[in-house]
Amino acid sequence: MGRKVTVATCALNQWALDFEGNLQRILKMATAVGIIITSRTPSCIRSRSWRPFWSLRSLRISSATWGCPPPRVPDAFRPELLHCRPELDSAIPAWCCPSRRPAEYPGLWSTGPSAAEEEGSRPVMHRNVRYNCRVIFLNRKILLIRPKMALANEGNYRELRWFTPWSRSRPVALRPARSCCGGVLCMEERAVASLASTGGYICIPVSLQCPQTLSGVPWDRIVLFFLQQTEEYFLPRMLQDLTKQETVPFGDAVLSTWDTCIGSEVCEELWTPHSPHVDMGLDGVEIFTNASGSHHVLRKAHARVDLVTMATTKNGGIYLLANQKGCDGDRLYYDGCALIAMNGSIFAQGSQFSLDDVEVLTATLDLEDIRSYRAEISSRNLAALRECPSQASRVSPYPRVKVDFALSCHEDLLEPVSEPIEWKYHSPAEEISLGPACWLWDFLRRSRQAGFFLPLSGGVDSAATACLVYSMCHQVCEAVKRGNLEVLADVRTIVNQPSYTPQDPRELCGRVLTTCYMASENSSQETCDRARELAQQIGSHHIGLHIDPVVKALVGLFSLVTGASPRFAVHGGSDRENLALQNVQARVRMVIAYLFAQLSLWSRGAPGGLLVLGSANVDESLLGYLTKYDCSSADINPIGGISKTDLRAFVQLCVERFQLPALQSILAAPATAELEPLAHGRVSQTDEEDMGMTYAELSVYGRLRKVAKTGPYSMFCKLLDMWRDTCSPRQVADKVKCFFSKYSMNRHKMTTLTPAYHAESYSPDDNRFDLRPFLYNTRWPWQFRCIENQVLQLEGRQRQELDGVD
Repeated sequence: MGRKVTVATCALNQWALDFEGNLQRILKMATAVGIIITSRTPSCIRSRSWRPFWSLRSLRISSATWGCPPPRVPDAFRPELLHCRPELDSAIPAWCCPSRRPAEYPGLWSTGPSAAEEEGSRPVMHRNVRYNCRVIFLNRKILLIRPKMALANEGNYRELRWFTPWSRSRPVALRPARSCCGGVLCMEERAVASLASTGGYICIPVSLQCPQTLSGVPWDRIVLFFLQQTEEYFLPRMLQDLTKQETVPFGDAVLSTWDTCIGSEVCEELWTPHSPHVDMGLDGVEIFTNASGSHHVLRKAHARVDLVTMATTKNGGIYLLANQKGCDGDRLYYDGCALIAMNGSIFAQGSQFSLDDVEVLTATLDLEDIRSYRAEISSRNLAALRECPSQASRVSPYPRVKVDFALSCHEDLLEPVSEPIEWKYHSPAEEISLGPACWLWDFLRRSRQAGFFLPLSGGVDSAATACLVYSMCHQVCEAVKRGNLEVLADVRTIVNQPSYTPQDPRELCGRVLTTCYMASENSSQETCDRARELAQQIGSHHIGLHIDPVVKALVGLFSLVTGASPRFAVHGGSDRENLALQNVQARVRMVIAYLFAQLSLWSRGAPGGLLVLGSANVDESLLGYLTKYDCSSADINPIGGISKTDLRAFVQLCVERFQLPALQSILAAPATAELEPLAHGRVSQTDEEDMGMTYAELSVYGRLRKVAKTGPYSMFCKLLDMWRDTCSPRQVADKVKCFFSKYSMNRHKMTTLTPAYHAESYSPDDNRFDLRPFLYNTRWPWQFRCIENQVLQLEGRQRQELDGVD
């Protein structure tokens, strides 16, 4: 009957500038899809994860779009890369892969009965303007270059720095259907008269109008609307030789095959208020593809899935979402979640976190299901009509590229179709156990280091970091058991043993993780015991040492030079002395951490060095409750974007999932830095007392400050309502003033934060996400005065109400 189609989408773990590695992963994907095509149906359409061929991320064009901090020129534009002009560094390698010989890479340019229509992403210079484009090809012919129209330019993204959005339309004027040139249509009018003729109006592109075109026509009779536009793109010579094409269509268009119509949107366009799939669906497009670079944030998967299911619920159709996976060299982790949806239901779900570099999803679906679904939506059918100018502006037709190809075959009556499935979500604690662990694995294997070094204090934060490494080891062992040869090869390289096969996560953890408890005279025996017990249970190589000799040497040097001896507050010292003595301990620990990371394996006769892990959570970073250049300064920080509340939930999950009872005592203990002298052998200092607020309150402040963009007065107004049952206006005012005073005082510390896994929408990372000043007026005179005036008014009103009651 020719109505069932097999569609496929996939996720690839691509890496910036790893051209050969990225190509091998693409070929592996093409082979996997080819096997599915041959076994299930003669033809299929593939929508590949945002990185296909020389993908944007593999080119480091992601630097220009997704993965590049704003101040830095992306690597793909550096002239030394290909010894060519910077603006061409990205375009030339982008075309290298499809220009390879078909005999060498048959999966990329397949022909014949198993041919597949395929899409890839690459930067394209068109008329000396750089666009982020999708390139669609079939049987060694490029069908369409579709430039991206909505660019991501918020949060972690700076796409507008490197690309220009394509304007999918141009203004067109409507005028009465009579000539402006004495009854004879002028050349400009004849050129456009065939475009449309509705209700006594003729469509005339403004850019083509002769001087007299609108003369004498009242302005209220002229209506402007938008008509989609495509242009010719002249192919590079390397591709002309292969495709035998000089030019190809460039612009916002769709593909018409023998049996259906296919349209593309790119990443950010799905998230816009008026996504392209809306108008494409109204114009008859039945299959939508989206190659995305959407990074992981806790609790974000629901939004991504809802966008796709709602798109096909309202308008019908098949939606193929492909998404990048893995760490491609920066703070973000792309979490896959490729999916296939139709008419509001999910038919295939990709893994959200996986160590597999290539993942392919397929589904066989019936096009008639789309047509019958749409026919029953009366509001959609009315919106698709083009009977009057007002409606034409909404659903103006897309240019169509005719494709001599069918996705279905004639004899498909007995072909089984896929059944809908229920999407399975991870809890936030499960997301933490998987996402940062996968990010650590990518960072470890690609940095070619031999493992991690973690200062383990016996508190929740460092314990959570240790558990993430253990979770990584658990996933590595599981992947090897499933037969993942790439993971096996990587782990053998890391441990420098060609015949090694990991089987036990605890044994592997002992090879790749070194933990160290750095005691001082202010450390308690309880924290030392908790750190040692956890290290034993996860199997890490554990070191215990005392930093007092180094600290005393540094303080003694200061006393020798100045003649002054600083004291802790409990011994009669000032706040300045007290803080300085705490900071010197913290900074000594950072120096020791790097020394042992470089030489501990050498001392054991093993090659390589270790990556130093930081363990400052997002709430402490937001407030600046850390010492600059202490153990928060490290190579990478897997928990730097995670709140204390979520970390505690994750640690509780590890107690149950990994059977780590030592974590129970860590969860029960109060959070403390242990930098001040003990009182009778017991901890006298707690984090929340030092901060002047709880971690739960900090999470609220963080979301209001970053996500809701509130200043002191706006935050005060919001918290008055949020905390009306627990705090008086005066208490709310005091809390807000305390937070903003410390936040602004410590804001400079955000400029030196260790690169951290981005997991929260209120991350204070100054380098790419939270681009705010780091020098504030810490007194906030105008804002605090407004708060105080408001408090006085509220207190006066309360007194009046009480007097009235009396």
